[in-house]
Amino acid sequence: MRILTPAQITEAAANAGANKARLAKENLSRLMVSAFLAGAYISLGGILSVILGWGFPGATADNPALQRIIAGAAFPIGLILVVVLGAELFTGNNALLIPSYARGDHSAATIARNWILVYLGNLAGALAFTYFMVYKCGLTAADPWHSAVVRVAEAKVSMPWMTVFLKGIGANWCVCLAVWLALSGKTLVEKAFGCWLPVMAFVALGYEHCIANMFFIPLGMLEGADITVMQSVTANFIPSTLGNIAGGALLVGAVNAYLHRVRQ
Repeated sequence: MRILTPAQITEAAANAGANKARLAKENLSRLMVSAFLAGAYISLGGILSVILGWGFPGATADNPALQRIIAGAAFPIGLILVVVLGAELFTGNNALLIPSYARGDHSAATIARNWILVYLGNLAGALAFTYFMVYKCGLTAADPWHSAVVRVAEAKVSMPWMTVFLKGIGANWCVCLAVWLALSGKTLVEKAFGCWLPVMAFVALGYEHCIANMFFIPLGMLEGADITVMQSVTANFIPSTLGNIAGGALLVGAVNAYLHRVRQ
């Protein structure tokens, strides 16, 4: 089956964005449940990438790219579930609501409402999954995973603010390109592969995804990382979130709305 053209993909994104905007106004409970699930799905990808990526220390000690490849190959299951099952992910919505806004389907205030509510729902889902399905299950209680999650969390709050911001741009540029590729296909295989390759790339490159960090940083804190809540917010969540908005809304949503003008 032939995939959609770039203009058709952008039209499909505008239609999806319009539906998401209506959901934020008309059915708050469905929106929040969908956002909660998306946070859990991304965290599922996070723990799978940890268990597999850091589970072969002997093989990866002298081959650091191998660890990144393995972790990157595992992580995309989260976005695949979000896209195929129709969950509400903040970072994907950064791009999807822009073409529908350009088409005049809703206001900028509606975008802000959707993003804020979905962000909070993603946070709740990520924290719940991390605590009950990872920490309380003891999945990272032993080494090499215990030490790995502590190191990862501490590294994420130790980078310069601007570095996290720029890495945030890179992460959501990749994630939203993955959403666009998934929109181009009709079958499960097409959508899954469209999600997989760009997300694998952002993980392997070490970019910063704010929703994924709602898993990695709290898990590191639960396992004993020397991080305060305020430090995680100011040093990572704020710059990564702003970078994700820029990468998704501007580099994917706005650019494609301009290049492949949606019909008024």
